[in-house]
Amino acid sequence: MSKAKKTALTLEQLQTKPGKPYPLGATYDGDGVNFALFSEHATAVYLCLYDATDPSVETVRIPLVEQTDLVWHIQIDNLHPGQLYGYRVDGPYDPKSGSFFNANKLLLDPYARAINAPINHNDSWLGYDYTNTSDERYLIKSEEDSGPSMPKSVVVDPNFDWEDDTAPAIPMHRSVIYEMHVKGFTYLHPTIDKSVRGTYAGLATTESIDYLKRLGITAVELLPVHQFTDESYWGYNSIGFFAPQNTYSSSGMDGQQVTEFKEMVKSLHKAGIEVILDVVYNHTAEGNHFGPMLSFQGIDNRAYYHQVGDSPEHYMDYTGTGNTFNLSHPRALQLVMDSLRYWVTDMHVDGFRFDLASALARTDEEVGRVSSFLDTVAQDPILAQVKLIAEPWDIQSYQVGGFPVRWSEWNGKYRDTLRGFWKGDEGKANETTLRLLGSPDLYSDGRSPANSVNLITAHDGFTLNDLVSYNDKHNEANGEDNRDGSNDNMSWNCGAEGPTDDPEINSLRERQKRNFLATMLLSQGTPMLVMGDECGRTQHGNNNGYNQDSEISWMNWDWDEKQQALFDFTSQLTALRRDIPLLSRRKFFGSEQVAFLRPDGQEMTSEDLNNPHTQCLALFIDGLRVEEQTEDGQDIGDEQLLWILNAYWGDISFMLPKIGRKTSSWEVVVDTNTGLLTPGWKDVKGGHEYVILGRTSALLRLR
Repeated sequence: MSKAKKTALTLEQLQTKPGKPYPLGATYDGDGVNFALFSEHATAVYLCLYDATDPSVETVRIPLVEQTDLVWHIQIDNLHPGQLYGYRVDGPYDPKSGSFFNANKLLLDPYARAINAPINHNDSWLGYDYTNTSDERYLIKSEEDSGPSMPKSVVVDPNFDWEDDTAPAIPMHRSVIYEMHVKGFTYLHPTIDKSVRGTYAGLATTESIDYLKRLGITAVELLPVHQFTDESYWGYNSIGFFAPQNTYSSSGMDGQQVTEFKEMVKSLHKAGIEVILDVVYNHTAEGNHFGPMLSFQGIDNRAYYHQVGDSPEHYMDYTGTGNTFNLSHPRALQLVMDSLRYWVTDMHVDGFRFDLASALARTDEEVGRVSSFLDTVAQDPILAQVKLIAEPWDIQSYQVGGFPVRWSEWNGKYRDTLRGFWKGDEGKANETTLRLLGSPDLYSDGRSPANSVNLITAHDGFTLNDLVSYNDKHNEANGEDNRDGSNDNMSWNCGAEGPTDDPEINSLRERQKRNFLATMLLSQGTPMLVMGDECGRTQHGNNNGYNQDSEISWMNWDWDEKQQALFDFTSQLTALRRDIPLLSRRKFFGSEQVAFLRPDGQEMTSEDLNNPHTQCLALFIDGLRVEEQTEDGQDIGDEQLLWILNAYWGDISFMLPKIGRKTSSWEVVVDTNTGLLTPGWKDVKGGHEYVILGRTSALLRLR
């Protein structure tokens, strides 16, 4: 173990006490700091304090002698917020048994509330001898000290004036979620002050909040903001589950990022907008056995990671990242639960979207509804108050519809079905009817349409504009010879690959974008927009911009007329969804409340729905038969709606139902051909034909 540098501060000058084993982490109480670190298999733990003016200087190293319930702890009374620290943990370096202890490596506190510097790779952070060229070099312990270059954990003052902050508490079925990137959203914004563009403060500006309000969203779902290593723009390589990403802070990295994040949440809440975090607890940035030793691996590798049973130096990789966090271990589970509760109670966030959530529910052998993680979440009174959204798959398991009642899910079946339907694929009609109704085949067992988070696109794939503009991915800028990213063949270029001057192709592309947006925002369930889809943001065919911290991924605010028109169309759709509660019910429709109609106006039969050539259908919603109240006790309404979807390339004459009085007529309120809502056309009489153009959707309301 390397020697600590000599400084004026000595161990004897510190006012130390045994301290307490809980809470874990560094806890400032106004007088001093309690440090507590779990390690089951360590033989020694050292707390290292660093000079805030020169973070490369280790000022003192303190051996922790107190241990309670596998937690090493100490209280130091003359330390204050802003103090930099880390741990060195000693024990056997025996990879063949799954142990990688190396006290030459400074480690981040898993419970650190802030981290003082960006985490860019340095070879000294590797726990093994990287100068060795053999395939088994990970078996050879590194003697190099990582302390000078390693980022440090920061002691943070938890006090903050939340004023009268109140969670908006918007019901899931009335939510419209906006998936966005903190930096990418404001980094190019022309009127936001340059000093805060791309930061938490930038998202809290009047310009940002006014835009979100005009768009009509109710919640922002932030791509990962847990501290991550900087080789990724998206942030899906977390290493600090309590620490806000420091590069998104305009005010500093020595704890200021915590305050700035809280200010952002407070500002969004004042505008009635919820904050949902995309969280990555399924793996960490330490990678496989060749990855850097940043925290968990050096603190207790055997406790924190799933390991291969007969080869424990290797990790079970259900995530495609090199490792899988082991939530079947009680201390790893405790860390995740403590993290979730912290973000709710201390940071006031309103919910979480769990990346590769199936990996969280895994034992060493399988994934299922019964797991220590899911059971613990189910009984937690803090998490019962917030939104929980699963990405219900990992690289070995597809669990759409398989999560417990409390959970909503990214509905991948909705995405794939509606993409296929509007692309013109055969055999999509029957499943399309289920997806429009909130997927009752997946969520009717005590759940509701709101459990289905309906999406057409997400961060990891084509943008909506590119979905209808490219057949093939164009990821050359990623530096992997276009080998990365999915080739799911779900895109449809509407007649040309990429940008074109052909007016007919461009018109069709705009209509297809409107079809997707209208379908998602008029379907039962919880819609999720992706940043920029409302204004035709393009990544030029790149469908895997994970490392594109560039104009490829950033929001472009220089719009043309088409982009402004698409934004206006989307905003009108969200307003329509808000104003007609029938479009976002708490419950599934009963068979007497809805019907699917053929173009001749007759109800569709099973044979019609299963006909591979059925590409045009209409959903009739009879609000007169729906007895339900809104959250404020008002009747949900007596609207009668007819929603026609024509994915066929040609125009189709649709016989409108004649309901009630002979003079009954239908008002067109949405038309994806024109892109206008409530266009002021004359009503169409029931019993008459309405021509629905090819690849067009229309919503009509009975007068």
